[in-house]
Amino acid sequence: METKKLAIIATKGSLDWAYPPFILSSTAAALGYEVEIFFTFYGLQLLRKKLDLQVTPLGNPGMPMPLGMDKWFPVLGTALPGMQSVMTMMMKKKMADKGVAGLEELRELCQEADVKLIACQMTVDLFDMDSADFIDNIEYAGAARFFEFAGESDICLYI
Repeated sequence: METKKLAIIATKGSLDWAYPPFILSSTAAALGYEVEIFFTFYGLQLLRKKLDLQVTPLGNPGMPMPLGMDKWFPVLGTALPGMQSVMTMMMKKKMADKGVAGLEELRELCQEADVKLIACQMTVDLFDMDSADFIDNIEYAGAARFFEFAGESDICLYI
């Protein structure tokens, strides 16, 4: 029986968008899938050694707000200075309280499960990023390299 494949394109570099590619890929790898994640544009933030990610409450009206804030605190209020930091702190606390693994832990789990983490070389060059800022054991490649895998995958997700 042929191994199933999962291909993920990760394009977002915020805390709330960082979890889906790592959770989905680690789960798929645990189920026996061959998995590759292609990190491009802002998604490259997820490969940095030092993660300092914030949530994106503005432009994310589906985000559940604590204390029923979604009923009385308009989405525009999340644009107030300092609100992004407050929302990030609240999200991190809620995740810790619920026992959700941290991003570094999930990322390490993916690497231990042989999930290939691929940094888009064009984006690295475009934004003058330094590969020394990224974690070890990642691959640098272009979209054509990723399409070789994605074209053969059973599932392809854009996150």
